[in-house]
Amino acid sequence: MVEKKTPLDIATLARDLRTGHRAALARAITLVESRRSDHQALARELLQMLLPDTGKAVRVGITGSPGVGKSTTIDALGTYLIARGNKVAVLAVDPSSARSGGSILGDKTRMARLSASDAAFIRPSPSSGTLGGVAAKTREAMLLCEAAGFDVVLVETVGIGQSETAVCDMTDFFLALMLPGGGDELQGIKKGLVELADMIAINKADGDNLKRANITAADYRGALHILSPRSEHWHPPVVTYSALAGTGIAELWQKVLDHRKAMNACGEFAARRRYQQVKWMWSMLEQRMLARLRSEASVRTKVKRIEIEVADGHLTPALAAEKILELLQ
Repeated sequence: MVEKKTPLDIATLARDLRTGHRAALARAITLVESRRSDHQALARELLQMLLPDTGKAVRVGITGSPGVGKSTTIDALGTYLIARGNKVAVLAVDPSSARSGGSILGDKTRMARLSASDAAFIRPSPSSGTLGGVAAKTREAMLLCEAAGFDVVLVETVGIGQSETAVCDMTDFFLALMLPGGGDELQGIKKGLVELADMIAINKADGDNLKRANITAADYRGALHILSPRSEHWHPPVVTYSALAGTGIAELWQKVLDHRKAMNACGEFAARRRYQQVKWMWSMLEQRMLARLRSEASVRTKVKRIEIEVADGHLTPALAAEKILELLQ
């Protein structure tokens, strides 16, 4: 005899999650990550129910090239925040996770102190085949963590252009980590990172690296001085710290709080949050439309025919796009 599964009680799940129950939080995130249409409907209901309990956390995006020490930094920063009485959630955005999962698993093992704490929650985001999928699920996971009582959410990205933009669009503060000895990275700063970063932090400023880290910081300050910042009310500072030694972590976090205070004072904090919400809505709409094009067999067949006409040069891409839009009506 096959035992029937108990239907998911959203109201009970929401209640348990609000009390900070870790199993309920993990279950809720699994629900929003599910591709099943019934699960997606339940996830939307759950998020709407929890909406009044969200939005109170400090949301920080952290990026940096491989080897810069992102995981060690998050471990040190998270441990420092927990000692101050905060509850810290870490969400890792990694578009490579669908293929291997290696870097996600590696991240968690490098956050040894943080993963052992009851006041911390670490969760990777599967890519679902697209970076947009990562961003959507991470946003929803972030709201669930806030509803569960986590007052600091750290969102980690692998630092590969598009993922940086996605994470920047869902956080209040975007932190770019760099290594001593700028070189090529200093040249690359003009290609867009400064348009996103609210602060640049030079890691590994300890021992023999200390002098080089200070020189690199001075170079970045010079570069930032002649480039336009994201906000006229905040000029991105450049700090040095050592995740391994734990030095400079307190000063780094203070800059995050200073930024929040400055953005609140000028009204930009609320404006950015509102902009992010609307942008999220349009992003979700685009994903739903694409999902419908791919899921309905009759529509999928017609789209394939249109694709062939475009490829053969019998139909312009503009007219083809119009025909595909008509299929959704």
